Amino acid sequence: MNGKSIYSYLAILLFLGVVVSCKKTENDILYAPSLNCSTVALSTSAFTNNGSAQSTTLSIGLNNAVAGSITFAIISADFTPNTYTTTVKDGQTSVAVPLTFDGTTSFTSETITVSATSYGVGTCVTTATISAGSSTTTSPDCSTATTQTARVVCAAEAFMATLTTAQKAALVLDYTKANAIKWSNLPCGSACRNGLSFSTLTTDQVTAALAVVAAATSTTANEGYSEITQIRAADDILNLTSNSSSYSSGLYFIAFLGTPSTTGTWQLQYGGHHLAINTTYNGGAVKSATPLFEGVEPRSWTAINGTGTVYAPLAGEQSAMAAMLASLSTDQLANAKLNSTFSDVVLGPDNDGKFPATKVGIKASTLTADQQALVLAAMKPWLQDTDDATATSLLATYKNELDNTYIAYSGNTTLTANADYVRIDGPSVWIEFVCQTGVVYPNQIHYHSVWRDHSRDYGGNFTF
Repeated sequence: MNGKSIYSYLAILLFLGVVVSCKKTENDILYAPSLNCSTVALSTSAFTNNGSAQSTTLSIGLNNAVAGSITFAIISADFTPNTYTTTVKDGQTSVAVPLTFDGTTSFTSETITVSATSYGVGTCVTTATISAGSSTTTSPDCSTATTQTARVVCAAEAFMATLTTAQKAALVLDYTKANAIKWSNLPCGSACRNGLSFSTLTTDQVTAALAVVAAATSTTANEGYSEITQIRAADDILNLTSNSSSYSSGLYFIAFLGTPSTTGTWQLQYGGHHLAINTTYNGGAVKSATPLFEGVEPRSWTAINGTGTVYAPLAGEQSAMAAMLASLSTDQLANAKLNSTFSDVVLGPDNDGKFPATKVGIKASTLTADQQALVLAAMKPWLQDTDDATATSLLATYKNELDNTYIAYSGNTTLTANADYVRIDGPSVWIEFVCQTGVVYPNQIHYHSVWRDHSRDYGGNFTF
């Protein structure tokens, strides 16, 4: 080899040496950490899907690890980060990849795709499934709250803790007139109601939502929460009988207008077909339990669970009104009789503030003491659907106003036929009850009723 050739060869070696020094060695690449596809697993058996940002860990096995850097690319709809880079040691057998759930979505399970790259070499692509489990947090014991409103707020906060961020946004709305009056007795779903449909909630979330309703309503047998539950169950019977998706216990909605608190103003809305609860709170007390709409079809049924239990949610309302009318003499009935025929209640949804300017019927001050007692008894089934303390307080108010309260009816006093109608109208109280031909059961009647208050509807906070 001549001198020129030697210099050329040395120049080539020098150039190669510079290039090689800028790269990892072949041995480094051969023994770089690689993904062990058989050992990808969650470090926890289930992820708590309760609507708050949380973290879990994906445990990924390694083969042939030498000290260096490895990057994981993570493809996931609900978990972050998208990439995760970490440093490993010689001989390391696994790496823990932290994953964070942002709490904005709800899922049953999700498959996450993971690929690993070490020293620029793609080594493996694998998947892992994350399952959403029930919340592991312990629900508070709201029964220990010192006031009735505090119990409702406690239950409301426990319910919200089960929800995702998106669900909370749909549940908690502004306390405005437009939102407050958005309710209905029709099977019209979200088009006429605020809030979250039970059909979109998990079993645990439904339980938590119903705990709010239970805390806000009476413990009286066959009234309050018991009656509300039966009305909702009747919709499942309509669904089975009619095979119509318009009826279902899942098509009931719950909303909070304003944030539940023991100091501010907010309204609880709960309802669906034949039910609308609107309870307004202010300063830690119930300001109003109206408007309250209740209806039912079928009006009674026998349980199919073998117990033989007969359910008739509005039987107490019907019998109390019928007893009041039955106590009237012939002359009193003539004074109480209305000339109009009623196919439905007058002050149902979208009829806020439309109380008749003139009271009609017979004035309670002209009745005997026993008859007046029956008028009060006829009010009680509606009042007893709110919480016990509010029911007692309002009954005392309505009793003080009884002399200036009127009762009136149309159709038959037995309240057993289509268009049989009765009304109680006082300085504050307004209650209507009407019989209608059934929709799904056309061979029998079903009931509609509404309880309003001249000055207290929606907490008395809006002008109509």
